[in-house]
Amino acid sequence: MLFPLPDIMLEPLVRAGLLEDLGRGGDITTGALIGESDRVRVVVRSREAGVLAGLDLMRLSFHLTDPQLHFERLKAEGDTLAAGDIVAVVEGSARAVLTGERVGLNFLSHLSGIASATAEVVRSVAGTKAQICCTRKTLPGFRAIQKYAVRAGGGVSHRMGLDDAILIKDNHIALAGSVGAAVARARAAAGHMVKIEVEVDTLAQLDAILNEKHIDAVLLDNMSPDDLRAAVQRIDGRFLAEASGGITPQTAPAIAQTGVDLLSLGWLTHSVKALDFGLDFEKAL
Repeated sequence: MLFPLPDIMLEPLVRAGLLEDLGRGGDITTGALIGESDRVRVVVRSREAGVLAGLDLMRLSFHLTDPQLHFERLKAEGDTLAAGDIVAVVEGSARAVLTGERVGLNFLSHLSGIASATAEVVRSVAGTKAQICCTRKTLPGFRAIQKYAVRAGGGVSHRMGLDDAILIKDNHIALAGSVGAAVARARAAAGHMVKIEVEVDTLAQLDAILNEKHIDAVLLDNMSPDDLRAAVQRIDGRFLAEASGGITPQTAPAIAQTGVDLLSLGWLTHSVKALDFGLDFEKAL
């Protein structure tokens, strides 16, 4: 089930976007051309097929501009959209609508792009047990909403930050002296709710940790499908198997078919294409 993020988390992002856009003098175009009493009805329309995410940020972009604007949601987060679908209707001050438009569309298009790309990869691995998850490769300040968009598309989150799970990488192992020493230190420091994952990029490295008792997951980095298949067989359910490294919608099906539990895709949050939306005038009120 997709739980929406509360407004208290979203409002600072939208407020910062509006302040950036308004600059030092406000919306001088709208102020010059549109009357203070002019009212309008517009619709937010998807111009291409995809998956919806981020409509609450658009709502806030209007309500922070004018709390009296009426915003009617017609589609739910995570809904599949066809080109031409109307996702919301906005009525009220024409000035407020035009001023809040771009910031709202930017959030909506970006997050719906992430959700749509995630849904595409999720569909590509249907029939396997693999889940699609995102990484920490997010835009600074936008991590919560970008990871939310992944969930809207049917994916899951890896870790939110450096503080909610332990991921032991090659440099950690080198500085600790051995993988055994690294795992022992991690377990001694971690609370009972904190998971421990170890990254490996060869089968030999995997063999060295198979008998470690305190590992919850292993990150199989940049391995070929054949090596991933062999790794899954060697792990044999001891801990979760996560594949990572340059995975795309084209390569995801073959990787998922190796039997791994998770596929981590950084590009879901750092390189996807925005989904196109428009704000279309319906009538003056």
